[in-house]
Amino acid sequence: MSPAAPPLSDEALMQRVQADDPNAFEQLYDRYSSRAFGLASMTCSSSERAEEAVQDAFLSVWRSRARYDHAQGSVKNWIFALIRNRSIDIHRRNRRGDGLRVSDAHLGRLATLGSVEDDAIRRDDGHRLRGMLHGLPATQREVITLAYFGGLTHTEIAERLDIPLGTVKGRMRLGLEKARAGIDSPDAA
Repeated sequence: MSPAAPPLSDEALMQRVQADDPNAFEQLYDRYSSRAFGLASMTCSSSERAEEAVQDAFLSVWRSRARYDHAQGSVKNWIFALIRNRSIDIHRRNRRGDGLRVSDAHLGRLATLGSVEDDAIRRDDGHRLRGMLHGLPATQREVITLAYFGGLTHTEIAERLDIPLGTVKGRMRLGLEKARAGIDSPDAA
């Protein structure tokens, strides 16, 4: 039995995606969908809208694969920019119907981030998120930590913790709702 081949880099996967390889696209999706959902959840007012943002953004990855240029930035940053932009669009489209959940100032920051500013805000947001994580029940904190800091998919988390996939998704949703409420509170600014 030969050892498994090391996973392909993002750039190698993207080259295969650009060559119309759906398996490479699936690998890219598996690699980033969980973190993409987390980013979308920070902006969208519901998990359904966050899922819509992720689905739309990855559809855009597939449709615009020929236009991706590695000289303009990494695959990961390109994907997360698509997620961020789609999340903001969905949030703005729906905010009149269910109330504003994320401040306009926060949306403005997300929409205009440059790479240095992006890094600084990510560090600040990460610090605040870690602080909020300590206030969550241990079961919710564990699945969120495995997803966002460990980069695991929902399925991988379920397997690692030996719990049903639905339980992982439920804990994730509840934890993210509590984290989002903390981010949207006036004290979080």
